[in-house]
Amino acid sequence: MIQVKNLSKRYSPKVIAVDDLSFNAQAGEIYGLLGPNGAGKTTTLRMLATLLEPTGGSATVAGFDTKRQPEDVRRTIGVVNGGMGLYDRLTGQEILEYFAGFYNMGKSDTQKRIKELSDALEMNELLNRRAGEYSTGMKQKIVIARAVIHNPSVLILDEATNGLDVVARRAVLEFARGYKSSSRVVLYSTHIMTEAEELCERAAIIDHGKLIAEDSIENLKSKANATNLEEAFFRLTRSVA
Repeated sequence: MIQVKNLSKRYSPKVIAVDDLSFNAQAGEIYGLLGPNGAGKTTTLRMLATLLEPTGGSATVAGFDTKRQPEDVRRTIGVVNGGMGLYDRLTGQEILEYFAGFYNMGKSDTQKRIKELSDALEMNELLNRRAGEYSTGMKQKIVIARAVIHNPSVLILDEATNGLDVVARRAVLEFARGYKSSSRVVLYSTHIMTEAEELCERAAIIDHGKLIAEDSIENLKSKANATNLEEAFFRLTRSVA
């Protein structure tokens, strides 16, 4: 579903955000993109979402080349991060209907999908309230619903639990766990290793834009002789520092 080969993003000869990065994420899994703040995770995701053009390498998303088929890529992805805003004067229902229109969804399909997402994210009480009245956790539920209103085959979550309380954070994690299927993949980018260990089957660890390791969570821990992923992350990144 996601194939990244020797992907690079250079802003100048001395400023390299992503450096020859390669990894593959398959349908039916939650794949972790792990690293500290500034590791190059968000830059990588922006290239996958066709918001940034790479300076080297290639990537395909759901079979579409990010350089040659950007519109097809955008139709097959949903993106959530920790800093996305909402239109405060619109209700949750109005926001979701508005974004459904971007994908030419009919009225009946839109209402059916909103009902599905409302049930999945437990946000029935939000739909008729203006977004300006929402808490941070309530906003993130609408942001997630907005990102997947068109039922994309690739869901990208970039530090999606930042700033959330424990209840809202749990809702995001449970939705990510439930979203994966035999025809869908979740790319979960985070610096919080406990979340990655809970959710992900496989992961790539990156630092300073470079791939440090890629494997199953259990194998990453085994390679580092670690009891948990956070310990493995520190040992693996320090070993190449």
